[in-house]
Amino acid sequence: MKLASIDNKTRDGQLVVVNKELTRAVKVPEIAETMQTAIDNWIETESKLQSVYEDLNTNKLSNTFDFSSVRVLAPIPRAYHWADGSAYVTHVELVRKARNAELPESFWTDPLMYMGASDAFIGANDDIEIENEDWGIDFESEVAVITDDVPAGINSKDALNHIKLITIINDVSLRNLIPNELSKQFGFYQSKPWTTFAPVVVTPDELNGSWIDGKLHLPLDSTLNGKLIGSPNAGIDMTFNFGQLVAHASKTRSLMAGTVIGSGTVANQGSPNGSSCLAEVRCLEIIKDGKASTPFMSFEDRIEVEMKDKDGKSIFGKINQVVKEYKK
Repeated sequence: MKLASIDNKTRDGQLVVVNKELTRAVKVPEIAETMQTAIDNWIETESKLQSVYEDLNTNKLSNTFDFSSVRVLAPIPRAYHWADGSAYVTHVELVRKARNAELPESFWTDPLMYMGASDAFIGANDDIEIENEDWGIDFESEVAVITDDVPAGINSKDALNHIKLITIINDVSLRNLIPNELSKQFGFYQSKPWTTFAPVVVTPDELNGSWIDGKLHLPLDSTLNGKLIGSPNAGIDMTFNFGQLVAHASKTRSLMAGTVIGSGTVANQGSPNGSSCLAEVRCLEIIKDGKASTPFMSFEDRIEVEMKDKDGKSIFGKINQVVKEYKK
């Protein structure tokens, strides 16, 4: 099943069911007006939405519309909870190697995670508005999941059962603001502007065997200004699966329905398939040449992020954004 939220001039948008080809959609106000309402009542809404999805794909509905003709919001435009992990420890190891810093052994057994701003996620085609290019504008291509209610202290195996929806995201980072923030030993804030979501979220069964043990075993493509930066497989070198990430987030408190958990930057060891962010590209250059030669993003740069299935068809739709100067 594929779901999305479209612009209806409200903060939370209008929930729609989207067909497998991402070409047609239908509103479902009789089931749920918003994505949050649907996930809040997932036990009741899932089967009803699935039924609509099946009818949509077999052309049994007359009240459909062209999905490309509407403005798509983030599938869940604002969430009660957003936590981003760093599940690809080889990525962290590479970044530390570039600055001659050792990786603590605990990083391989205890996930890194921070709580991000979830008050306003942005849509796949929305501009990335940043005030200053000197802040080091970078994309981060990731996989993310949305849960239903998760009890505190759950184990990682049972946590997998609470993952109801999956998508991809661009977790924009302002690299030149990060060092000062982390030096305060209190985490990210100014260096993490709004996060971008792909047009649709899908249920695990939609992934045709590519969702295995809490990992999505498909390449994630990142293309900057028409140049493929990387296509690492999201299921390879993922040290912590999503069950472990959800369990980590819920160790001391329950998670509310609609909680979004990110994987962190997708990376394969040694980056044989390219990178999912410019920071990693620059780290590889530093290790090889002693300095970075690739700049961070500038105004008018275009970043595209997409994941295709084994038949080459887009699963979540494409993130397609342009960096724009934010003007007050």
